[in-house]
Amino acid sequence: MSQQSSTRSQRSPTGFGARRNAMGQPGAGIVEKPKNFKATMRQLLNYLKPFRIAMIISVAFAVVGATFAVIPPRMLGEAADVIHEGVTGRVYGGLGVDFDALGTIALILIALYVGSFIFTFLQGVIMTSIAQKVGYNLRKAFYSKINRIPLKYFDGVPHGDVLSRMTNDIDLMGDTLGQSMTQVVTSAVSLIGVITMMLLISVPMTAVALLILPLSFVIVMIVVKRSQRYFKAQQLHLGAVNGQIEEVFGGHQVVKAFNAEARSLNAFNSDNDKLFSAAWKAQFVSALIFPLMFFVGNVGYVAVTILGAFLAIQGTIAVGAILAFVQYARRISDPINMLAQVSSLLQSTVAAAERVFEFLGEDEEKPDSENPADAAKIKGQVGFENVNFGYVDDVPVIHDFSAHIEQGRRIAIVGPTGAGKTTIVKLLMRYYDLAGGRILLDGTDIQDFRRDDLRGVMAMVLQDTWLFNGSIMENIRYGRLDATDDEVIAAAKAASAHHFIQTLPGGYSMEINEEANNISQGQKQLLTIARAILLDPKILILDEATSSVDTRTEILIQSAMDKLMQGRTSFVIAHRLSTIRHADLILVLDNGDIVEQGSHSELLARGGFYSELYNTQFEN
Repeated sequence: MSQQSSTRSQRSPTGFGARRNAMGQPGAGIVEKPKNFKATMRQLLNYLKPFRIAMIISVAFAVVGATFAVIPPRMLGEAADVIHEGVTGRVYGGLGVDFDALGTIALILIALYVGSFIFTFLQGVIMTSIAQKVGYNLRKAFYSKINRIPLKYFDGVPHGDVLSRMTNDIDLMGDTLGQSMTQVVTSAVSLIGVITMMLLISVPMTAVALLILPLSFVIVMIVVKRSQRYFKAQQLHLGAVNGQIEEVFGGHQVVKAFNAEARSLNAFNSDNDKLFSAAWKAQFVSALIFPLMFFVGNVGYVAVTILGAFLAIQGTIAVGAILAFVQYARRISDPINMLAQVSSLLQSTVAAAERVFEFLGEDEEKPDSENPADAAKIKGQVGFENVNFGYVDDVPVIHDFSAHIEQGRRIAIVGPTGAGKTTIVKLLMRYYDLAGGRILLDGTDIQDFRRDDLRGVMAMVLQDTWLFNGSIMENIRYGRLDATDDEVIAAAKAASAHHFIQTLPGGYSMEINEEANNISQGQKQLLTIARAILLDPKILILDEATSSVDTRTEILIQSAMDKLMQGRTSFVIAHRLSTIRHADLILVLDNGDIVEQGSHSELLARGGFYSELYNTQFEN
């Protein structure tokens, strides 16, 4: 089976098969634990290394801001003591409250609050900037990685899942990374500061208040451990849902044509239900932290209040100190709650990061030769020597394929579906690496060329045309970005596309929409031929370029292709054998082997496999 056919079968509009295999067994993600939490965190920290100076400054600001926020309860306690002493007449002979002292305390409090706000704001700005830059760098690395991953990877992974990792997962990392790291520092400093201030006020009361800390941390650890697996499953099933939507929207007309709306809806509902289940459990389990911590905090608060009242009655502690301590006791749970919230954010961040780094860690194409051959000297002589290849290990598609093609010859590759026709040209362009044998260009192994240089001397026109959202001029110029407008128009004229382009609204400036359905299939094919002509390749590959158009358009396209093939080594893959009668050499493939080769008349005269294929098409 050719790779093109294989890919189409895997990416069916409803995605009932391959998508689930790629994601794992249905429901498996709900109980899946992170593969390596520590390794993922180390990779994430590596992306933060370039910003370590800014992070140090941010941490310093966070420490100062949190410190300023810890002091005010103590100052409020002193203010309460001033008022209490003034009212009870313990100072100034009962003359009243010392408003000068209260004014000084008020000014200090204002300075502390303003300072806390400024430093907290600045460190928030810095961390937000760092987080967004990390997201920016991850997107660049991700996109660059896509171009280095072998096509074999995308044969088994849904496109929607890859897109979900690049968009949803990286966005989640960027949105939560800065917030998580900021809150970790702030919470740690606040917790240390609160405990320090409590110890300065009363050691016995602090001991009672701290009894809740071990219980609080145990609760956090239990909840975090359970919620992590659900956050991981949430991101997995989100990728599955995106893959399902992308597939169905891409083949919407096919879904309708086969009345598969109900089936595609059922498949979507199944994935959506799994996403709902995983997301609900993740949010529910992580949300348990707050009521549990609130309950534990209230228990500690009651215990501290009772002990403080007892010590006040004994006269061992001032009223203002009790007031300050109660505020600290109330606030001691705040940094713990914040850490619990950070743990939830961190779980989702790590779950997303794990999926992103999993993609970034995929095996890449073999590196180019350190001393590459000069592709500019390629003339077009091609040799296949005992080529072996299979998309799946131990399942060969090409068996000991050998052929020698002289420069400038027109080679037709024919055979039944699955014979390996498209695979041959994909191996020539190094989309896949061989399992055995060699492919030579002008006597040089293609592995000795840089991939970019190798593909720069080749042009491929496929059955499935690809045009992007942009003007017709831009789509043709995609073949050679430095081409002038006149060169683009000349290529369009050579491809017999100039006339129909002029009839379109806007001509060469007309925008092709995202689906490229505002022009006909034949027109799209002519534009791709114009793009190939503009590249002026040494080797031309035409893969079923006329199979999806009507006879009149086929004649037009065939005329354009004849012009394009003049003087170039050309490989033509065709099911319509009438289109390759004038080929210099016809290679007949069956099950990955050349079973016959020769000219059209020679092969018909032999009465063999080619003759049987030809007569089957024209017997009626």
